[in-house]
Amino acid sequence: MTHLAFGGASIDGGPYTRIAYLAQHAPHTLNTFLSYWTDYGLALFAVLMLIGWWRARSGASGAMALALAAPLVVVAAFLVNDLVKILFDEQRPCRTLHTATVEACPGPGDWSFPSNHSAIAAAAAVALLLCDRQLGRIAVPAALLMAASRVWVGAHYPHDVAAGLIVGALVARLLTPLARRAAPAVDRIRATRLRLLVAAR
Repeated sequence: MTHLAFGGASIDGGPYTRIAYLAQHAPHTLNTFLSYWTDYGLALFAVLMLIGWWRARSGASGAMALALAAPLVVVAAFLVNDLVKILFDEQRPCRTLHTATVEACPGPGDWSFPSNHSAIAAAAAVALLLCDRQLGRIAVPAALLMAASRVWVGAHYPHDVAAGLIVGALVARLLTPLARRAAPAVDRIRATRLRLLVAAR
């Protein structure tokens, strides 16, 4: 497979450097919060998907199909994003620009473009928005915060997270509606002993 040498610093190295400078001079509490968020924040989307599944148990079969599909959509978005990532040999900005960062710089060969965290968060947010609008209203700003945190801690250029958000959102927008076709399967499960998994009672 042909790999493309991708020089991210020429795209938005300046903004990245300025953000890294701001992060170095930001309050310790803010940096600690964003470090925890960037490392563990994806767990919030898993919790929201569980809540979405629980709430869908009392809804129509189509809604349950969307809720069950959400984790699969996120996995699909990750795989698509990873396929894009292996086409580009973009070094992490903290390696190319040698800037001080909030978090330790990932090792060589851990490519930067596009951001997996951003793709996963965006896919989860869009899937949740299509499944349960209330949960989506929580997930969308959380996904944007995840993307911003990846730049703030020094792991990505701004264009990395923008591309990740686009990939994740597009995959989820394309795949999630297809899950409604599984509604008849949900109806069949609701007629079995496993009905408590897909129905409130």
